[in-house]
Amino acid sequence: MSVKSNNITATAHRVEKELRWRANGHRGGVLWFTGLSGSGKTTLAFELERRLFEKGMQVYVLDGDNVRYGLSRDLGFSHEDRTENIRRVGEVAALFADAGYIVISAFISPYNRDRDRARTAALDSFHVVHLAADVGVCEARDPKGLYAKARKGDIVDFT
Repeated sequence: MSVKSNNITATAHRVEKELRWRANGHRGGVLWFTGLSGSGKTTLAFELERRLFEKGMQVYVLDGDNVRYGLSRDLGFSHEDRTENIRRVGEVAALFADAGYIVISAFISPYNRDRDRARTAALDSFHVVHLAADVGVCEARDPKGLYAKARKGDIVDFT
């Protein structure tokens, strides 16, 4: 991907990531939860965050809905906007991981290419966890009412 800003220079950190990891007692990394809406990504992510935090780990959840209230509030749900959303989140997750955090990302992220771009940003500390819940189970849960809206035709390009 090209950079539109021509007059920038990357600056190296004065504190190496290995020192941050040593101070935290663990390496930074990204756990990328993917799956259908209602598959349990957010529920599992926040429970795992709580348990790891209780063990003294530096951990943070990036959740799809929460990110769309801020960082990606200007994006819709077209293929292009979904790709840009995951690009942004992948970059943020990589920054957190570099700082020594365990990042738990919970996003539908249906496109392999988008997840691969996030993996590239995070370098060697990226792990995909696919929550393979049956679509019928997800639709029965339907915590946000999205499946019902999609069936009525109120949501275009529902994934």
